[in-house]
This record gives sequence, C-alpha cells and structure tokens, in this order.
Amino acid sequence: MTSIDRRTLLAGTIASAAMAGPALGQTVKTGPFPLPQGFERFPIWPGKAPGGEQVTVQEVETLRRPDSGPDDGVFAHVVTPTLTLLRPAKPNGAAILLIPGGGYSRVAIGHEGYNVARRLAAAGYACFSLLYRLPADGWAAGAEAPLQDAQRALRLVRALAPRERYDANRVGVMGFSAGGHLAAWLTSRTPVESYKPVDSADREPIKAAVAAYIYPVIQMEGPFVHAGSRTQLLGETPSPERMRDYSLDQDVSAETPPVFLAHAIDDPAVPVDNSLAMLASLRARGIAAECHLFENGGHGFGLVAPPAAPAPWPDLFLDFAKRHGL
Repeated sequence: MTSIDRRTLLAGTIASAAMAGPALGQTVKTGPFPLPQGFERFPIWPGKAPGGEQVTVQEVETLRRPDSGPDDGVFAHVVTPTLTLLRPAKPNGAAILLIPGGGYSRVAIGHEGYNVARRLAAAGYACFSLLYRLPADGWAAGAEAPLQDAQRALRLVRALAPRERYDANRVGVMGFSAGGHLAAWLTSRTPVESYKPVDSADREPIKAAVAAYIYPVIQMEGPFVHAGSRTQLLGETPSPERMRDYSLDQDVSAETPPVFLAHAIDDPAVPVDNSLAMLASLRARGIAAECHLFENGGHGFGLVAPPAAPAPWPDLFLDFAKRHGL
C-alpha cells in the first residue's frame, strides 16, 4: 500500500468534512469573465468569510490591462475568497498554492495565477490559485484578513490531498509581489492562529514543504518599501513598531521551509533590496535558500516575460523544488 493510499484511508474523514462547506466542484461565479478551460473554482470558507459585518464593498473583476485577454483578470474588493484548481495531466504527487500580487489593492488572478498554474501543472503539480481578501475593505481582522485566507487556503489544500491524490506533506507556497509578502508571512514566521477553526480542515498544520517569493514585497520600513502595499496594509501613517512587525525580514522562524527567490535588479516598483534583505535573514537562520537576481525584467514579469526578461525562472524553481522533495 502506498503512503498516499494510507493517507487516503486515515484522512478521508477530514477531507469529507472540509468539503461539506467549500465543496470542490461548487462553482463560484465572482466576475464577468469565464474561468479558463480546465480550471475549477470553489470558496475557501463554509458560508461567509469571517469578520465581514461592516464590509460594504462589492467585488469586481476587470482586465489587468486594456489589451489583456479574457483570462487575464484582476479582482478588487474581494468578498468571496476562493481557490481555483488546475489538475495536472500527469500528477507528481505534490501541490502548490499560488498567491498572486496586486499591491494589496487587487489580486492579479490571471497573470500570476492561471498562467503560472499552467506551467507548474505541466510539471505535474496540482495548482491552487488563491483569491484573497484585501486589508482596506473593512474586514474586522484588518491587515490580518489576507493572512486568514492564506492560512485557511494552505490548510484546505493539505486537507484535499487524499481526494486529489497528492501528499499533504508535499505542498509548496509561491507568492508574487504583495502576494510574495503574504506567502512569506504564511511560511517564514511561526504560525499564529488568525481565525477560529470552522471545520475539520483546520486541524491541518500551517506548514509548507517549499516556499517561493517572486519579486516579493518584504519590508514595510526603510528606503526600499513599496509604499502602495504598505498604505493598503497598514494605513497612511503606521507607527514604527507596526512597520517593523510587518517587515518579513524580521522574526524569520527556524522552521521556515527552503525558500526560492527571484527578482529583477531593474525592478522600479519593489526594489530588489527586498529579496536581498530576506535572503540575508534566511541565511542568518540557516534556512536553505536560493536567490536569482536578473539584470532586467522590471516588476511583475510573471510567466510571460517581456523581451530580455527573466524567462527561465520557472525552470530554476522546479529544479530547486525537486532537490527539496517537492
């Protein structure tokens, strides 16, 4: 009997209970654009997301750019957090949670979700793209609302392992830009429970096997901060203590999984110094890390890179992930 078979028998009740709320296959219509072929979307919370009593915003999906195709959407004012699953044709027994960026004011679900999912699914990974709530929309948790969704999503991906036939201990997390901040928040600090458990999926640990931060927002203080992300997350005039608390090169846990970083040196929005600061902190903690700095590429190069941008990063990541058992 394989390890996945044993896990299927032991954890079937957890997966069944988790699916009683956010049911896989329960289609969620959250925007004007249809899901790309092969993708499946479902809510991460059974019922409404927590702490929404004072939320009055209306969720909206638009195109990332005027010339974008219909599957290059971005969401703002997210009310229904979801996971969008793409199953691999030839599974390798592992999964990746993708956290798109957007400056904590929107979520680029197409550019840094669907596109990247296609590439990683081709390598055998079950890919889950997270649509998460944004901190300035009136949620009771404030800045912690995205973290609630990220923690819940990681637990849910782990709980789905028996059903989707991958190993819950082979789940990676990859985030981009502000989503890189959220990914680092999720994986590089000792987990703190950000919400009350809602079902059996919340018995799963907040734990990833490998993490990747792609042109990440890391610092919330100092000269290299991305001001837009900080304002959305912490408000116009955060205290020095609050800025430090949300700077993820601080308080890196010794339990952080191996980390892959990629950044363009000419990034005009999120200075490469963010990745360098994170790398220094990971090294100080003795965490396995690999950092690729590319001469050009700007910010937000994603998977479909412009001319002269760092197109090889997915291959570099896949080599790193395989070396570390993902």
